[in-house]
Amino acid sequence: MQDPCDPDPFHDHDHDGCAAAVLHRAEEQTRAEGVRLTPVRRRALEILLESHRAMGAYEVLERLAADGFGRQPPVAYRALDFLVQHGFAHRVQRLNAYAACLSPERDHAPVFLICRGCEQVAEADAPALAAAMRDLATSSEFTIERSTVELLGLCARCRDEGRG
Repeated sequence: MQDPCDPDPFHDHDHDGCAAAVLHRAEEQTRAEGVRLTPVRRRALEILLESHRAMGAYEVLERLAADGFGRQPPVAYRALDFLVQHGFAHRVQRLNAYAACLSPERDHAPVFLICRGCEQVAEADAPALAAAMRDLATSSEFTIERSTVELLGLCARCRDEGRG
């Protein structure tokens, strides 16, 4: 069976299947790890999965508040921190925002392709780049604890429409 999240969001894919697969993985993983995917954590993940773009914490908070989860910033930040800590979301530094993780691998180092036209974010695996970074770190006797690679540009649709 093909992974519904395999295609990047700049192209057509089964978005509902993609979101359902990520939610299913989150439910199974939290159960296996003995942690809770509370209603607010689950809803925060659902909000991130609604579109393939990164969202700021306050945007997530507004949506959570509309769903009855409260208006206090810690509500959103705690839920988002949990999602990042457990590999269900990524922090996109360039946008000061969060995006749902579409990879079935918990520990991976994705490259984010950020369209400055439509603000969609694609998460791409780049094993050759990851290997090059590991080699560089090893040759420098450096231990990588975390890395984020973000590429800013235009997706084909925005480029063709003359956005940006």
